[in-house]
Amino acid sequence: MPEIPAYQIQRTASQPEFNGAWDGPLWRSVPTVSIAHFHPASSDHRPVTHAKLLYDADALYAIFRVEDQYVRATREDLNSSVCNDACVEFFFEPRAGGGYFNFEMNCLGTLHAGYVEDPTRTPEGLGKATRLLRRQAAMMRVYHSIPSVVFPERADPVRWVVEYSIPFALLEEFTGPLAGPAGQTWRGNFYKCAEDNSHPHWASWAPIGEQLNFHVPEYFAPLHFAG
Repeated sequence: MPEIPAYQIQRTASQPEFNGAWDGPLWRSVPTVSIAHFHPASSDHRPVTHAKLLYDADALYAIFRVEDQYVRATREDLNSSVCNDACVEFFFEPRAGGGYFNFEMNCLGTLHAGYVEDPTRTPEGLGKATRLLRRQAAMMRVYHSIPSVVFPERADPVRWVVEYSIPFALLEEFTGPLAGPAGQTWRGNFYKCAEDNSHPHWASWAPIGEQLNFHVPEYFAPLHFAG
């Protein structure tokens, strides 16, 4: 049985500048997540993908850095199928046994996100999932290092970064009051994927088992908020 990881989310006294500064003063010493468990259905392309989280009284902050190749990205509309592009994802469950959020973002900064209360697969998607409205997505701040559509596929190596905020006020529109997160333990997972390219792949931070399905909260791992 693979070891279940855990991550501690540090509290920050200042907000990120949303300029992708992975090694900048704010992000430099923050613990790093390695998204390195590749599903067997993946091609031989193994992009090196890392993520970091911070929080304050107002929001969660996430940054991803990817050493990628064979990049293709065409989705620019909110809640389009960004998982088919060069994409990173952060899923998390604030309350044990409650619903969870999926924040999926391609390298263009295009978001697909929502609150999932029933992850059962259906012909239409998931059993019960409420997508973010445009107004809610506008509450976030987003940085992306690749400025525009990548098509046709870019075969040469490329590093890309996305960075974004998730206001607690946004989450509470779905969950109700979450109280101050300091000292709380949530559960979640981080992913890297790309499907519409010559080298498709699916990777996770915490192992997801044999089934190729990121929407399995049983495989989420602890996310501890530092006091």
